[in-house]
Amino acid sequence: MAVYTDVAADELAEFLRHYDIGGLLSYKGIAEGVENSNFLLHTSAGYFILTLYEKRVERSDLPFFLRLMAHLAGHGISCPQPIRNKSGETLSELAGRPAAIINFLEGIWPRKPNAVHCAGVGQALAKMHLAGLDFSMSRANALSVSGWRPLFDAAAARADTVQHGLRAFIGAELDYLEGNVWPKQLPQGVIHADLFPDNVFFLGDDVSGIIDFTFACTDMLAYDVAICLNAWCFESDCSFNVTKARAFLGAYGRERPLSEAEQQALPLLARGAALRFLLTRLVDFLNVPPGALVRPKDPLEYARKLRFQQGVTSMRDYGIAASGLVA
Repeated sequence: MAVYTDVAADELAEFLRHYDIGGLLSYKGIAEGVENSNFLLHTSAGYFILTLYEKRVERSDLPFFLRLMAHLAGHGISCPQPIRNKSGETLSELAGRPAAIINFLEGIWPRKPNAVHCAGVGQALAKMHLAGLDFSMSRANALSVSGWRPLFDAAAARADTVQHGLRAFIGAELDYLEGNVWPKQLPQGVIHADLFPDNVFFLGDDVSGIIDFTFACTDMLAYDVAICLNAWCFESDCSFNVTKARAFLGAYGRERPLSEAEQQALPLLARGAALRFLLTRLVDFLNVPPGALVRPKDPLEYARKLRFQQGVTSMRDYGIAASGLVA
């Protein structure tokens, strides 16, 4: 979440007249995240989240995101629900941007995830994958292998200003992953594709909700596992925590066991996931719009994670025996 587009109070109050969620009492921008403009709304009916979609989000993709959240909620997954306006629409327009209001979920995201949090998110991710298997819509992953070269081209000229040698490091990894190594025959379905700690709410030790589906797409389910492995199982100094990985993978596997092929591919998928976030963070870091209320994330965090994943040879490096996760 972030704020790129400011919204005037009178403009927002008029916008809310088209909804049955009460009058505007207050609102504030949410600085976390990097993709869309988000605001916490307080109305006479309670709290809500307003999102203005911009940057990488195509308007044609928005029905996929909004209907997916409704589908998952209907299958018992706690996630935000779009609020319909008085015309029955979940998608509107505000300040020249596509806009949606969703309900507010209780809970806080873990600033320092522990093994219990990792187990919780592993279980929640597996349940989400199972709930999405019969979702009728599909959306290609625009940020899979074919989308990485354009990102690299956009950042390559200035990459070494962030860290000496970064351009060559990324280029070599991209060349490798663009070769005929990326898995193609693994089980597919709806994936979140951005399930970082700030997108998972907890009440105590229990997951209370999953938010921010604006990267959701149809792709390999194990790729989502790889994204979470990178996002949840490293310490702040980017050292890998085997205990967290064991908790995460074990909890996921108890709900949806990984096939042998998925386990064999997981180290490679984790390399790709690390490169994907290194590239998008690098582009965002180098291109923060003037005046935007946004905290760009450190791309070098994912350079360090990528270096770790380059040395992984099997599931044992993640602290778990393969036999415990096979379907």
